[in-house]
Amino acid sequence: MSWIDWEDAFANGRYIAGAADYPDRWAGAARGFRARARAREDIAYGTNPRARYDLILPDGAARGLVVFVHGGYWLQFDKSFWSHLAAGAVACGWAVALPSYPLVPEASLPEITAQIARAVTHAAGQIAGPIRLVGHSAGGHLVTRMICADSALAPCLRARLARVVSISGLHDLRPLQSTAMNAQLGLTAESALQESPALQAPLLGVPVTVWVGAQERPEFLRQAALLREAWARHDADIALVVAPERHHFDVIADLSAAGSALTQALLTP
Repeated sequence: MSWIDWEDAFANGRYIAGAADYPDRWAGAARGFRARARAREDIAYGTNPRARYDLILPDGAARGLVVFVHGGYWLQFDKSFWSHLAAGAVACGWAVALPSYPLVPEASLPEITAQIARAVTHAAGQIAGPIRLVGHSAGGHLVTRMICADSALAPCLRARLARVVSISGLHDLRPLQSTAMNAQLGLTAESALQESPALQAPLLGVPVTVWVGAQERPEFLRQAALLREAWARHDADIALVVAPERHHFDVIADLSAAGSALTQALLTP
């Protein structure tokens, strides 16, 4: 597929009006939500300085745990940009953990996958009940890696998983080897195969929703459809939703609203 411009295929910002403004908007909304939320901040789940998560608590006993894993091509951002995305689930009575994690090139993608498993494990020890995982972009990759057949989660935690939602996730990492960012990602043919959920068998029994914006770049639409098709062949319970009038940067916004279709898809029994 050497005729495809892979740099352009993954370049979301150049196709989104006002793209440069989004990080400040996210950070401001997150800061404002934390100021009024019941939050336990900077809980350590490992020794790395970035191995920390915030836990946002509902009023009363939690119905279970949601873990939101952020994106940024495994290269940027941390938990402080996304706190407001917990609002919808918290309003519905769920506790929400938002982990940071070591970024490349400090950590390899397999190491980041292992860190997310540690974060989920630690947060699950704080909150009883079912666990729902949701991630955006690179975070969508990381939450679907938690339910591949080689999952690093212990069987007792796998049994608690009630749903996984990948929002605009990266499920086939092979094309990223042909981008400039691979100088930092360090993907090889072997690690790209290992870390691509669409190329792995899934754990069965965990419902999966693949959510993507209709205005996303074609490659992200392909990545979403590929995971649905690949895992359906393994008889996974997996659905694909294409959200109208949403692009890569605003497709996550509805997580902040309890009644949104996205929040309800995450929390559906």
